[in-house]
Amino acid sequence: MRILGIDPGLAIVGFGFVDKEGNKLTPVQYGCIQTEAHTLEEERLLHVYEGMVQLIDKYKPDAVAVEKLFFSRNVTTALPVAQARGVLILAAVQRGLPVAEYTPMQVKQAVVGYGKAEKRQVQEMVKLLLKLSVIPKPDDVADALAVAVCHAHSVSLNSKLNEVLRK
Repeated sequence: MRILGIDPGLAIVGFGFVDKEGNKLTPVQYGCIQTEAHTLEEERLLHVYEGMVQLIDKYKPDAVAVEKLFFSRNVTTALPVAQARGVLILAAVQRGLPVAEYTPMQVKQAVVGYGKAEKRQVQEMVKLLLKLSVIPKPDDVADALAVAVCHAHSVSLNSKLNEVLRK
């Protein structure tokens, strides 16, 4: 199963494709889609959408996992990020892909084992679990890979739970 993890944003969208084979996770490709700050918002959204469509078409994931938005302070950035998140989900749904959403706490719990883990702990675990030589930069990329890892663990857990319930 190939999973696309997404850390949504308007300035930077982190993405990470991870293959899951049994319990083995292998990074396929990761990086970010960036938009220019002084560009019209609608042009930035179009760039994010088109970039995601190209990535989906090239790497052909089986599922998409997106981080849910959480804003405790800066509400002014929430709307543009929510709009970017919407076009990212649209790109996936138009390609017929199932989309799963995870809160930051769920991602931390799945990757580190502690829902209130520090960002650095999550990044170190992503590096370790995916056998990377360095922590991916910018942080949005490591976050996207963490979302993909979270989904990989959730898929395993759900399939085991379904097996038990069928018995």
